[in-house]
Amino acid sequence: MRKPEPCTLETSTVRLEPMSPDHAAELEAAAHDGKLWNLRITSVPAPGETAGYIATALKGRDQGHMLPFVVRDLASGKIIGSTRYHDIVVPIERLEIGYTWYGQSWQRSHVNTTCKLLLMTHAFETLGAKLLGWRTDNFNFASQRAIERLGARKDGVLRHHAPRRDGTVRDTVMYSLAAGEWPEVKAQLQYLLAKPR
Repeated sequence: MRKPEPCTLETSTVRLEPMSPDHAAELEAAAHDGKLWNLRITSVPAPGETAGYIATALKGRDQGHMLPFVVRDLASGKIIGSTRYHDIVVPIERLEIGYTWYGQSWQRSHVNTTCKLLLMTHAFETLGAKLLGWRTDNFNFASQRAIERLGARKDGVLRHHAPRRDGTVRDTVMYSLAAGEWPEVKAQLQYLLAKPR
């Protein structure tokens, strides 16, 4: 697997751009759409915390285990959320997709499927990944449903695994998709995006 490097991934509706400190104000505005930081099961930055959120993501990029993106809606030109590759392990050809969030106005739209199709295509077809993973909070049922709609398989639950922002400790639900499963999953995601809404 090739090491993921900053790049731009794009369709006619959405662009994933390499995250930079210049995106702080627009990311903070996107998080205000629904006041997403109030959800105890997400990692969305609270007001005044966006610069630190970006700095942590870029530190992970520099250390080689993360590659963060901002999500831009091309019709409006606005940044509407964020996503990233993380837990990148080149020697075993594995990486995960996560830290994903979108402003409330964009949830339950084409955006998540479009972004994940871009990231999955790049991971399997350009980088040569053998396995993609996802993880989410055991109480984030919307995220679990979204990951399952992508075609990922539930691997199991890591109990008492990670701290939440409110100080409690979550169980983490783990999912994955193997390279051999990708062609069928890709065809299904393309079908879902093409069918009338």
